[in-house]
Amino acid sequence: MDRDGEPRVPEQRAPVPPPQHATGQPGERTPGPAPQTAGSGLRFGVLGPVRAWRGDEALPSGSPQQRALLAALLLRDGRTATAAELIDAIWGEDPPSQALAAIRTYASRLRKVLDPDVLVSESGGYAIRPAAATLDLTAAQELATAAEKARAGGEKGRARDLLNAALAHWDGEPLAGVPGPYAENQRTRLAEWRLQLIEARLDLDLEAGCHAEAVSELTALTAAQPLRERLRELLMLALYRSGRQAEALAVYADTRRLLADELGVDPRPELAHLQQRILRADQDLARPPVDAPAAAAPAPVRPAQLPASVPDFTGRAAFVRELTSRLADAGTTVMAVSALAGIGGVGKTTLAVHVAHAARPHFPDGQLYVDLQGAGQHFAEPDTVLGAFLRALGTPDSAIPESMEERAALFRSTLDGRRVLVLLDNARDAAQIRPLLPGTAGCAALVTSRIRMVGLAGAHLVDLDVMSPEEALQLFTRIVGEERVSAEREASLDVVGACGFLPLAIRIAASRLAARRTWTVSVLAAKLADERRRLDELQAGDLAVKATFELGYGQLEPAQSRAFRLLGLPDGPDISLAAAAAVLDLPEQETEDILESLVDTSLVESAAPGRYRYHDLVRLYARSCGAERDDLPPAERESALSRLLDFYLATASGVYALERPGDRLVDHLEPTTYRGLSFGDRHRAQDWLYAEADPLLACVRQLSGPGTLRRAVDLLYAALDLGESGANSRQYEATAEAVREAARTRGDTQAEGRAVMTLANVHQLAGRFEHADHEAQEAMRLAGPTHDPLPLCWASNARGIIALYQNRPTDGEGHLTRAIEAFRADANRPGEASALCNLSRIHLAMGRTASAVTLAQEGIDIYDAMGHELRGANGRYALGLALTKSGQLRAAADRLNEALAVFRDSRQRLWEGMTLFRLAEVDLAGRRPAQAAANAEMALTVLRGIGGEWRRGNVLTVLGQALAGIGHAGRAQVCWRDALAIFEELGSPEADQVRALLSPVAAA
Repeated sequence: MDRDGEPRVPEQRAPVPPPQHATGQPGERTPGPAPQTAGSGLRFGVLGPVRAWRGDEALPSGSPQQRALLAALLLRDGRTATAAELIDAIWGEDPPSQALAAIRTYASRLRKVLDPDVLVSESGGYAIRPAAATLDLTAAQELATAAEKARAGGEKGRARDLLNAALAHWDGEPLAGVPGPYAENQRTRLAEWRLQLIEARLDLDLEAGCHAEAVSELTALTAAQPLRERLRELLMLALYRSGRQAEALAVYADTRRLLADELGVDPRPELAHLQQRILRADQDLARPPVDAPAAAAPAPVRPAQLPASVPDFTGRAAFVRELTSRLADAGTTVMAVSALAGIGGVGKTTLAVHVAHAARPHFPDGQLYVDLQGAGQHFAEPDTVLGAFLRALGTPDSAIPESMEERAALFRSTLDGRRVLVLLDNARDAAQIRPLLPGTAGCAALVTSRIRMVGLAGAHLVDLDVMSPEEALQLFTRIVGEERVSAEREASLDVVGACGFLPLAIRIAASRLAARRTWTVSVLAAKLADERRRLDELQAGDLAVKATFELGYGQLEPAQSRAFRLLGLPDGPDISLAAAAAVLDLPEQETEDILESLVDTSLVESAAPGRYRYHDLVRLYARSCGAERDDLPPAERESALSRLLDFYLATASGVYALERPGDRLVDHLEPTTYRGLSFGDRHRAQDWLYAEADPLLACVRQLSGPGTLRRAVDLLYAALDLGESGANSRQYEATAEAVREAARTRGDTQAEGRAVMTLANVHQLAGRFEHADHEAQEAMRLAGPTHDPLPLCWASNARGIIALYQNRPTDGEGHLTRAIEAFRADANRPGEASALCNLSRIHLAMGRTASAVTLAQEGIDIYDAMGHELRGANGRYALGLALTKSGQLRAAADRLNEALAVFRDSRQRLWEGMTLFRLAEVDLAGRRPAQAAANAEMALTVLRGIGGEWRRGNVLTVLGQALAGIGHAGRAQVCWRDALAIFEELGSPEADQVRALLSPVAAA
């Protein structure tokens, strides 16, 4: 046995099917014993207290000695144990004089409890028949064996699931409370085996890219098992892959010092070798190793994102051969094909998708696809696309870096050694493309764009023109049918000529004709000829598209044509059925019927059940129809968009009110005339808000003009959860900047004040406190002449908490006192509760702990009385801080855990992370440094990319204190140095505290 120990795995062999509750998430466990069977069968548990069940009924297992007898029999796998062996197992070398009689008594009592013929007597001893019942240890062993086989076969995801399922059978200490030397030996063996299973599962976690999540668990495990070098090795690797190289090296230094002090030995060679690789910044460490037996196995995650290829793909044979050949040769070079460049509708995407499908065998590790929306105003940002690609490749959210440069580097590292095709559709320019390109041989990028990518170094450029007349006629024939085209060949040539030989135009025209069996090709040709004369001022490419769209549009019923024009007005990427009904001012059922009929005509796409979108060219055409025709005057267009804004504002206000009952904010918003949706519970309301984030924010930007500006600003205010969640923070901030500028340009003081207030909130959440305070002060100035209660109340509240963060508690007390007065004057009880809880934190900073507890409790009482679950969690957060300072640690932990559950349920990542940080502080105060380190690590993971550097610095400070408490001094120093760099850059007073921690006196 080496220093880590390799004991024999328990020899249980009865086959038991694996439970179905495995999640595969690192560190996730199912509480309590995991039942192996349902119904009335007998079950036994030894991976925790020794227990027995018949179905769901718990059976009495007797005294500790009787449980020791039961455990000894269960662990013999059906073999008979003599009386002497049982006496030795229970009492060891000092049995009582009546030991044999006691054994018989225990056995008799167990027989009465268990089913007949389960416990049998034979050859002067006893046995439990394994076929008569199931045992948790047996199930765990079967799952572990299955995990070994799955991993050997390259099924690493399944192996993780199986190991998690095996570990879920543990329910505390094995054989807990069972006396005797035999139980003690078995306890040690089973605990060691559990550690081995955990190590195997953590190894798979790292191979799956779950580095950040693993750090928290490994930190706690190394604290509990300080001499176990394999855990230290895994921790070093997890830290390195999380971008924390200095901490990884510090773990090695701490380990070397500990082993020398405790055992007088050096770290094992594997650990020393890992340290050297980290020092060299070995790039191979940045990705999981490939096991030799599974070298030829497919990658764990193989995305297959290519859209479906059209069944009637026609022509382009030379391009197909050229591009397919280049993709097939991608084993020695990275290729980017961009000129699939050409006008809209020329068939760039159709050709690229067809070629990509043909090339799939050359890219067995997967195919990625994204529509970059380069032709629109709101094109896809490269960092957003990289995040989606990394997730598709199996990278968990917590492991995805914040910056675009880091995401691009991780993307290239993830693709290294794999053969993946990346299809980048509808690109804007070369700058958008560069971060999305693979970096190694074996991968390829296929790009489509309306412009030639001459600035994309090394790209193979292909200019895609319209079809030849022969290809165009062939495509038309495949859709319409050979019989009809043959009968009117000249008319068919006229049709494809009128379409400008543009594939998109041909496809739409042919689809319309195929759907109308009474039409002749000549009828279609005549209609197209008429429309060409009306559009002769347009460029040739646009002429063909608009002529074809005009053909489809001309066949619409009045209700369809009106819907087509009106629904092309909103700027959002798509639109929900309910929002579309608002635009059309029709019932949802009627709206759905119209939309589905437009989908049938190929003028509208069905993005998902209940959601619809326009192709970008079709949207432009729809808008030109509305502008050029007298039957849709400007007033009707304005009314349609106004109804959409009303719909979003009314619904978002309802969501806000459901989350914050009694909050007067909704009473001060601009009135709406169109109704919104209502929800029965806050979870459905939240689902709506996050699903509508992009079109909602697009609506705010689009309608920040005269007549709608104030409602647009109020919609942004009502949807403030989008800014707090972290998921939509950047878009929310950009929208707030835009509407603030619009309000300033139009001289609308009220709108500007409210827009500025939303920006103050954004800056405060991001940790930009100087900017936040400036904006809040400006909001109050703007609200003065108008006496607008929203900025007057909430800006004072915000300035109070900002002053706390800036170590100005006296100023903060003044701001919050004014906020409380303003909220009370407005009869806004939840607002008053918010200010009271914030004032509690100010009093805490001033050393007035008793009043801090009282103020926080007053705020909670208001929240609870009004059914304010989410903001009640904020109150419990504040109370938890006050109770921590007052030394009531158990109560503090209870309040913080209550808050944590609500924040997680409400998808409030910022507050979830901060609550984990505060729980780490409670653990530190309670002298539980290992648990403090685990909570602080989880806080870092959750807060990745949100909350700002100031909050991250505070978490790192506490993490360093926790690590120092478990003997990880070197790693603690790294955390403190990182925190100090953050605080010094920000000019924060917390830098002094960190310098003190880093001083030699503190280290001693």
